[in-house]
Amino acid sequence: MSRRLGLRRTGLGDRRREGRESPDDGASRPSWFVKSPRVALLGWVILLVLGLYTIRLWQLQFLEGGSWLARAEEQQSRLLTISPPRGVIYDRDGDILVRNVPGYNVTITPGELPDDPEREREILMRLAQLLDIPYSTTEGFDQPEYRGEISAIGREGFPPYGEAPSPGLLEMVDKVRWLEPYAPIVVDENIERDLALLIAQEGSVTMPGIGIEIVSRRRYVYGALTSQVLGFLGPIPPDSVETYEQKGYNASVDRIGYAGVEAQFEEEFRGVPGRQLVEKDVLGQQLAVLSETAPIPGDNVYLTLDMRLQAVAEEALRQGMVKVGSERGALVVLDPRDGQVLALVSLPTYDNNMFSKRLDEEAYQALLDNPHFPFLNHAIADQVPPGSIFKIIPAAAGLQEGVINRYTTLNCPGRILLPNKFAPDDASLAQPFYCWIQLQYGHGHGPLNVVDALAQSCDIFFYQVGGGLKEIEFEGLGVDRLAAYATEFGLGNPTGIDIPGEAGGLVPTPLWKRQVYQETWTTGNTYNVSIGQGDVLVTPLQMVNALAVVANGGVLYKPQVVHHIEDADGNTIRPFTPVVSHTLQIDQAVWQIVREGLDLAVSETGTGNRALLDEIGINLAGKTGTAEYCDNIALEAGRCDIAAHETLPTHAWFMAYGPAEAPEIAAIAWIYDGGEGSVTAAPVIKEVLDFYFRRELGLLGVAEAAPEGEQDGQVPVNGALPAPVEPAPAGQP
Repeated sequence: MSRRLGLRRTGLGDRRREGRESPDDGASRPSWFVKSPRVALLGWVILLVLGLYTIRLWQLQFLEGGSWLARAEEQQSRLLTISPPRGVIYDRDGDILVRNVPGYNVTITPGELPDDPEREREILMRLAQLLDIPYSTTEGFDQPEYRGEISAIGREGFPPYGEAPSPGLLEMVDKVRWLEPYAPIVVDENIERDLALLIAQEGSVTMPGIGIEIVSRRRYVYGALTSQVLGFLGPIPPDSVETYEQKGYNASVDRIGYAGVEAQFEEEFRGVPGRQLVEKDVLGQQLAVLSETAPIPGDNVYLTLDMRLQAVAEEALRQGMVKVGSERGALVVLDPRDGQVLALVSLPTYDNNMFSKRLDEEAYQALLDNPHFPFLNHAIADQVPPGSIFKIIPAAAGLQEGVINRYTTLNCPGRILLPNKFAPDDASLAQPFYCWIQLQYGHGHGPLNVVDALAQSCDIFFYQVGGGLKEIEFEGLGVDRLAAYATEFGLGNPTGIDIPGEAGGLVPTPLWKRQVYQETWTTGNTYNVSIGQGDVLVTPLQMVNALAVVANGGVLYKPQVVHHIEDADGNTIRPFTPVVSHTLQIDQAVWQIVREGLDLAVSETGTGNRALLDEIGINLAGKTGTAEYCDNIALEAGRCDIAAHETLPTHAWFMAYGPAEAPEIAAIAWIYDGGEGSVTAAPVIKEVLDFYFRRELGLLGVAEAAPEGEQDGQVPVNGALPAPVEPAPAGQP
């Protein structure tokens, strides 16, 4: 046996010697490693993964720990914006025109609603009844019995950005119920104070989760009297929310200017938002206020408006429109010495307070449907033919260019014929051009110079000054020079007034006609332009600014409605500075001749005699205008289909400045479809300037001189006004 063991041992030793097995292998490696290389590979993979996790853990803890800690704190804390008090608006005398008042929004906090679905439903249905909005629009609860009697108009509170039907209360709650249940959501805005008190009272007792949020809203003291100048506020449009939020606005609370001064000076009114860092839990419930920075109030704006004059102007224009059945008009008063706008009236208009409370959808839609556009500022945006008030331009241009002088006499036979260029000898093909006096009285003015032509508003005189007359070999200005001077007077371009929405009008030229109508310019076109007809379009503001150029001797100012701006501490940060658009290169002798004609126009023998202020010793200078027109309203009424020798419907114009010797005020009235300017518009301006000069002379009582203020939320605009002037018989333009 020992021999066999020895053999085995010897064999084993042989095998070892042959290199088949090393005695060290079994001692240095486990048996499983020898038997399974795949397991060994898996072990290396595990070690690699553990190593990567260790490296990543070290990276998160030591390299990126600070940034992740900041992100965690950011999720826990929220930076809230505190809206600053919006700046207010005053008139030139420091009387307030708009103030900030409390507004009331209704909120729901989903996390504070009862857990019982039936109880929650009772609360939301009760709120729907109080607010006149649906409980639900997706579950068949949008019928009147599940809300009030008034249909919903959209949660935006402003129809252009809130389309009906809006979501019901249930949908608004469900939308955020699982996101931030303790963050209040606004479900209705600008509700009445009494309703807000009722909801607040019921919410504290029987409607948990329902609250009232107090926000700032605008109260316009004079309402419709100043709406076209002041404008109004509205919600931030959805497509602009991101832009405004980057500026610090809170889109759910803040409002922006949509028109007038409110829009033009949005940045000044806005102020600087405050900041509040609050701590919230994952449900959105506020736990603590970590830090707070107070907001800086917006700047206060002082206007150039004279509120008593504004009220008188509005009433005078309204009464003038009533007398002729007109539904549209504008009146502008400015200081020709520096461009300050003292009054600006546009009718029809709207009460901008309607946007500071829950919007009356029916009333709003009626304004939108009005064919005379109450939301349009007609004083700066209506583009209409000026008629004879345009004649100050060819008069000044003709004198400056040497086409005429003070003593040049041109005959007005009542009618002139413009030969057909293809058959100049055939009188039957010639085009007749009439003077207004021929159409009304059957004769002409006879020989006149430029002063008399302005005083009598002779059309044929200015036909010749503008387009010439071959019959007497008289060379007129021609369209190019006429258009150039019209542009110099500020026509064809916006004046630059500091409220938005201004139109530029139109000064037609041969190039314009070729581009628009593919037609050649004719002498007849020049004739029409010379008397403010044809394709000439102006705004009332442009024409009173052109008149101011005559009054001040050649300086075209930029009209301004803002006098100066102060910060919340009363420091003037932007004083009033007159802005000169340019100075016309016209001799003072020319201005004197034109002013002489306008002075004579407002005399016993002039077309503007209904504007005389002789009873108070004030001498006015001015110009009447009666402009034929044909717009969509006249077309639909069939009033543009006229026979030969008939006239189209006419707008009434009158503009004047005074005192004629040293002008300090200029005014213009335009009445849509008002007939003759001398009959309809001149008495309106007479009332306005009569009030102005009586007040300047101390001839008014205290009650007449000052506008009435706000009383119990009402906004009266009328006061004691001069008695209206009865129109004289027709017969002058």
